[in-house]
Amino acid sequence: MNLDKHVVWITGASSGIGAALAETFAARGARVVLSARRQDELERVRARCARTDEHFVLPLDMAGSDFAQATADVLGRYGRIDVLVNNAGISQRSRIADTTLDVDRRIMEVNYFGVVGLTKAVLPVMQRQKAGQVIVISSLVGLVSTPLRSTYAASKHALHGFFEALRAEEYDNGIRVLMVCPGAIATDVSLHALAGDGREHGVMDPLQAAGMPPAECAQQILHALGQGRAEVIVAGRERLAVTLFRHAPALYRRLVRRMKVT
Repeated sequence: MNLDKHVVWITGASSGIGAALAETFAARGARVVLSARRQDELERVRARCARTDEHFVLPLDMAGSDFAQATADVLGRYGRIDVLVNNAGISQRSRIADTTLDVDRRIMEVNYFGVVGLTKAVLPVMQRQKAGQVIVISSLVGLVSTPLRSTYAASKHALHGFFEALRAEEYDNGIRVLMVCPGAIATDVSLHALAGDGREHGVMDPLQAAGMPPAECAQQILHALGQGRAEVIVAGRERLAVTLFRHAPALYRRLVRRMKVT
C-alpha cells in the first residue's frame, strides 16, 4: 500500500497500539500527526519514527480539547488529512453495581463523544478532498460483552453503530471506514483502566501481558487497510468468543457467567 506523503492523524499515539501504528505508518512513507495528552511521550514516539522531522506532535485531550482548532492546526501544517485513526480510549475494571455514574460518563466522553467530535471536525476536510480513510480502534467487547467492562463495552458498541452509518453516508464522497476489533494486545491498557470509584485499576491483566505485541497488531491493521476491509478482528484464541456469540449465543451467555474475568 502506497502511503508516501499521506497525512495520518493518530490519537492515543503515546503508547501501545497508537505508538506502534505511528512507527508503522511512518515506515511506509506517511507523515504522522501524533496526538495524546502527554507531549513528552509523544516526542519519544516521534523520535522512533522514520524521517522524524516530517511528523507533528499535537497534544490532545479527547474529553476536553477544541477539535476544530486541532484540525486547523493539522491543515496549517500539511494542508490535508488522508487518514484519521481514532485510537485513544480508556478501559474499565469494575462491576456495574460498584461503578459510579461519573465513571460511566467519563468513559463515554473519551471513548465515544471524543471520537465522534474529532471525526466530525475532520469530516468536512475529507469531503472536500473527495477521499479519506477513518480507522476506528474498537475492541472484541465492541462485538460481545463480558463482566467488569460494562460501559467500556457500551462505548465500543456505540462506535460500531455510529461508524456504520458514517460508512454508508459518505461512501460516495470517497470516504472509507475500517473498524478494528483487537483482543488481548500487550499494552498498559489494564493498568490505566478505571475502577468503579474512578481510580486507576493499576493491575496488569495476565491475558493482556501475554497478548499480541503492538507492532504485530499494527501490521495486521495496515494489511486490512490495504485490502480495503470494512472490519478486522486482531486477536488470538480469544476471537472464538465472537464466533461463539454469533452462532451459539445461549451457550456463550452461560459460559460468560462462569468466566474468570480480571
